[in-house]
Amino acid sequence: MSLKTLEEIAQFIVSDGKGILAADESNPTCGKRFDSIGVESTETNRRDYREMLFRSSGMKDNIGGVILFDETLRQDAQDGTPLVELIKSQGALPGIKVDKGLKPIDSSPDESITQGLDGLDDRCKEYFALGAKFTKWRAVIKISDSVPSDECIEANMRALADYAKIVQNNNMVPMVEPEVLMDGDHSIEECFDASDKSLKSLFKHLQENEVNIKGTILKPNMITSGSKSATQADVDEVARRTLDCLIANVPSELPGITFLSGGQSDLLATAHLDAMNKIGGFNWKLSFSYGRALQAPALKAWMGKTENMFISQDALSHRAKMNRLASLGQWAEELEDE
Repeated sequence: MSLKTLEEIAQFIVSDGKGILAADESNPTCGKRFDSIGVESTETNRRDYREMLFRSSGMKDNIGGVILFDETLRQDAQDGTPLVELIKSQGALPGIKVDKGLKPIDSSPDESITQGLDGLDDRCKEYFALGAKFTKWRAVIKISDSVPSDECIEANMRALADYAKIVQNNNMVPMVEPEVLMDGDHSIEECFDASDKSLKSLFKHLQENEVNIKGTILKPNMITSGSKSATQADVDEVARRTLDCLIANVPSELPGITFLSGGQSDLLATAHLDAMNKIGGFNWKLSFSYGRALQAPALKAWMGKTENMFISQDALSHRAKMNRLASLGQWAEELEDE
């Protein structure tokens, strides 16, 4: 893959319906996932699990990029092959999560700001040398009676734009992730309003920082009802509201939008993505950057046992293929049984 420019890298990741496998869980988060199947979260077990995912046949043709955690970027497979090279051999590009997590905002302790700008330039230089082609930074916006505040949105979107500029200066594609959380009993209208404000602020700051939009990928939430809301919007309403919000705020020259699943079930995340692509009417590629919605069936099938490797890989391959079809607007629920 002779990809030299930021634009070429960004376009490749979302080409032909491909999406992103988010495998950048921190060690504590990975520990919780492993606890659910009774597996100890050791460095070797984490490596073996991710190597198994990366060797799945469904990586080819369906996955254009893999987001890694710092530990994984540095690891070798059991046969000594760097995991970065294994990912590239499957036709995908390695990426890296570069933020340092959340801390409460002093004036609004129920809200958070993402940390990690200090030392980011040096980390980017190292990650680029280790083979990373793109990066990810996640901002978190909560909805409740009193939040989100304008201060929280502005501070987080400004940090996303500062991050994006530093990353592009180091020859990597920034993935910007302004996540409005599903957690809560809020309405789909409240999710729309918070997402609309966040995206408006984000692209204003990206423009002010002279970030190359053609060499950037957006990883947003879909516009959904809160997970505890008594009224849950159906697939068509989620698709239409999400597209309305994106079309109003996202420049047409952005190459790709890769949604986070944000706690949606595997099937619902696929169904929503497919519905949007069936509606159409936009210039960007609309694809996926799923963690749990790609990995959950594979993790459940694996159970930490070597003898379950192939059925676990089949589970990941199936979800990757289904989501690629959804990115092309060609998915149907009956295909899940094939």
